[in-house]
Amino acid sequence: MLDLFPHIEPYEYGLLEVDNIHKIYWEKSGNKKGIPVLVLHGGPGAGGNIYLRRFFDPKYYNIIIFDQRGAGRSMPSACIDNNTTQDLILDIEKLRIFFKINKWIVFGGSWGSSLSLAYSQEYPDNVLSIVLRGIFLCRKKEVAWFLHGIKNIFPEYWNRFNSFLPQEERKELLLSYYKRLINTDPKINGEAAVSWARYEANCSTLLPNASVSEEFINIQMALSLARLEAHYFMNNLFLEEGQLLNNINNIINIKGYIVQGRYDVICPPESAYDLANVWPNSTLKIIEQAGHSSLEVPIQKALLETMNIIKKNS
Repeated sequence: MLDLFPHIEPYEYGLLEVDNIHKIYWEKSGNKKGIPVLVLHGGPGAGGNIYLRRFFDPKYYNIIIFDQRGAGRSMPSACIDNNTTQDLILDIEKLRIFFKINKWIVFGGSWGSSLSLAYSQEYPDNVLSIVLRGIFLCRKKEVAWFLHGIKNIFPEYWNRFNSFLPQEERKELLLSYYKRLINTDPKINGEAAVSWARYEANCSTLLPNASVSEEFINIQMALSLARLEAHYFMNNLFLEEGQLLNNINNIINIKGYIVQGRYDVICPPESAYDLANVWPNSTLKIIEQAGHSSLEVPIQKALLETMNIIKKNS
């Protein structure tokens, strides 16, 4: 991550109570009076890692990161009650009003790209531009690919993911994991969470990356990611099939920047291509020698270049 901006601490942070269950963590860093950029993390459930601050020039951008319901530093952790895509969209709008921001840039990767599109299509008048990485359009075939198709590329990791379950539970892979992940026994949900999270992490980079694959030794972090992902997958991401493509006219006048790893196995490039084809005001940049993770240097470089282009054109 040598090409990223230096690490900075937030100048302000807190918790916003969004309903009678959830309080979401938020933070601001960079230039208080700068162009606001909202950063949407992946998962669902991954949380806003501190390195996300480093994609933006802190002298120019007002960097706003928050942990979605049940993720990261938000409370309660790994909670799936009142946790839908529509809830998250409303949370984003509550944050915008709370911060008294008129318009902001929306920046998201993986599931964050999905949420960026869903929010922007609901509130297009509040969005300056949209920057997306590792496109996930929440279609059934994309979920099926994650659960089963990846075995064509990473058979050893998929086999470990599949064989974690007893033989009789493997026919319904998602349902079986979901039942274990929502189990109240920490041993049952914790072991399932680590298996799920390591499967995803091991498949997320072009080349093996020990730091990525071992990141989910933290069982609570793994549980937030795995439980929320399974919850959202079980409910078709709380979107109509094809909704993010079908509603593209809502953002037809908003400039979009799409960064996609050529060898992204978590979110294959077909989805980025499909999105760019229906969104004439977007540019698609395929990054050769890159997979899914924003920790990969070619992806980082492309995102930094994109934010620099936006800064020059502002």
